[in-house]
Amino acid sequence: MTHKTRGIVLRAIKYGETSLVVTVFTELFGVQTYMVNGARSSKKTGSKAALYQPASLLDMEVYHYEQKNMQRIKECSWSYLAHEVLSNVVKNSIALYMVELLYKTLKQPEQNTDLFYFCEDALQQLDKAPSNIAANFPLFFTLHLSHFFGFRINDIEPELLDSDLLYLDLLEGVFTGQHPPHLHFIDKEDALITAELLKIMQPAELEQVKLHHQKRRGLLNRYLEYYALHIPDFGQMKTLGVLQEVLG
Repeated sequence: MTHKTRGIVLRAIKYGETSLVVTVFTELFGVQTYMVNGARSSKKTGSKAALYQPASLLDMEVYHYEQKNMQRIKECSWSYLAHEVLSNVVKNSIALYMVELLYKTLKQPEQNTDLFYFCEDALQQLDKAPSNIAANFPLFFTLHLSHFFGFRINDIEPELLDSDLLYLDLLEGVFTGQHPPHLHFIDKEDALITAELLKIMQPAELEQVKLHHQKRRGLLNRYLEYYALHIPDFGQMKTLGVLQEVLG
């Protein structure tokens, strides 16, 4: 029995001479691993391997067996053909960062359609975004992704906006007017930027957030510190160095 589902490619690893082992976040089954035979065969059309680039958005017909760790794909095509995410160096670096972060946070294979739709929409919005919006996309995605895993930073209380003392406590995930008793906090200027980013619900609104590339870099490092504090064995982001290089 086969099932039709959409999917987001998280990673693809060469297997043997012609095959790929592909990890896909699917709409129906959560994160799944698929063996794709002949994807790199010269006898096949060149586009078959291209389908499985990380950040590709797919329409899939798959065989699914609960007891198996490795599934198979019957048919596959693009559900959304990206114009820039797979070809523009900057946008591709952002997309690869996004799918690596998603891969690191998806620990269980269970269905999570709300998360799937958020990530699918984010990649489509990134593909269409002008450069000034795209530059803020890693910050937006990193902050809002945490909501789906239960450790989103709480919105700032209105009375703290004008406070002389303001901190974002990364251990507790809260804004506070009291100096935290540890080193995992963000001070006032960056805390206010974070509060502004948390209020943004649509990527188009990122245009109003004007940041220097060094500020973006510093904030993203702190947000990843937040992930490391809340996800066991989070480790290092392999795509971070390339992302920071292309964003300046």
